[in-house]
Amino acid sequence: MKVKDVVKVIEEFAPLSIQENWDNSGLSVGSPEAEVTSVLLGLDCTPELVDEAVACGADMIVTHHPLIFSGLKKISPDDPVGAAVIKAVSAGISVYAAHTTADKVIAGVSGAMAERLGLENVSILDPEEGGTGLGVVGYFPEPMPAAEAVRYVKERFGLQAARCSRLVDVPVSKVALCGGAGASLIGKAVRSGARMYITGDVSYHHFFTPKDFMLMDIGHYESEKDIVAILFSLIKKNFPNFAVRITENVNSNPIYYF
Repeated sequence: MKVKDVVKVIEEFAPLSIQENWDNSGLSVGSPEAEVTSVLLGLDCTPELVDEAVACGADMIVTHHPLIFSGLKKISPDDPVGAAVIKAVSAGISVYAAHTTADKVIAGVSGAMAERLGLENVSILDPEEGGTGLGVVGYFPEPMPAAEAVRYVKERFGLQAARCSRLVDVPVSKVALCGGAGASLIGKAVRSGARMYITGDVSYHHFFTPKDFMLMDIGHYESEKDIVAILFSLIKKNFPNFAVRITENVNSNPIYYF
């Protein structure tokens, strides 16, 4: 099997054509014609993930976040990105990322967040032509007080802590979600009629929210981690006898809580 065969399966699920114009989804290291015998999946292509790929004999890595996100002026082993590129090239490992492509399909990142919360009647928050778009909105099976909603979200995502705006005084039923850095969709979330918007990477001033609307920052990694299992299942379903595995170093979150 070749790299392009794995890529075809991923892009049937999350087409490269729908990525945001600032993104760098797709194949960043390697040739589509390269032979593949094993794939390793993770959220981030760190030097440690490449080392793991070498150790387990994987010749292709698939991640959510692109290894090369913007232009590289130099490739140095002293830089995490440079080190990962050098290790991958030296070992002949191809590297592919499904980033905003997987963000913009409803069965991708934000849809997985909705599933984790058991939301119903889920639809895209910021729809585009073709039935794709960023974020989702949905409903809790039963309305709940804001404090209870916060506790429930923390429990379902396994959070030690979460950053929240002032709790609303009305029951929370409709919820908006966006995996990763979703501050740009706060206005969309407000206009959707959601009482709560859950995302990551929210800055200080965004927490001054309108009446009857609250914001919950659960973390970038925490909101996106389920996409790894989704991509794994996708590849495994299409190539059941192929060696596909998820990284043993599951948590690549660079943020620590003390």
